Amino acid sequence: MKIKPLSALLALVFLASGGAKLAGLEFEVAAFARWGYPSWFMYFTGVVEVAGGIGLLIGRVAALAAASMVLVMIGAVTTHVIHAEWGTLMVATVILVLAILRAWLGRNDLFALLQRR
Repeated sequence: MKIKPLSALLALVFLASGGAKLAGLEFEVAAFARWGYPSWFMYFTGVVEVAGGIGLLIGRVAALAAASMVLVMIGAVTTHVIHAEWGTLMVATVILVLAILRAWLGRNDLFALLQRR
């Protein structure tokens, strides 16, 4: 099974980001506090991001993982807009667009997964 470069890039991003949250790194703790989110939500987000990162590396599940990460990134973009964090908004927007692209490129796999139900 060959991992697509876009999946590998996004997996790296989400594994690193989720890992930072799960490790409770100071900058993540400070960010979630600044946004008014409870600390449990930081850990929950970390678990979701790590799971998504792993999913992006698993063939037919990669498109579903990418679609799930689109939802996560919509939340991130919204948070950055609300708090007027324009620099991080740009980064989050690029990641969102890449996740949308990966989900779209894998749409046939995604539809096949959904039809099996």
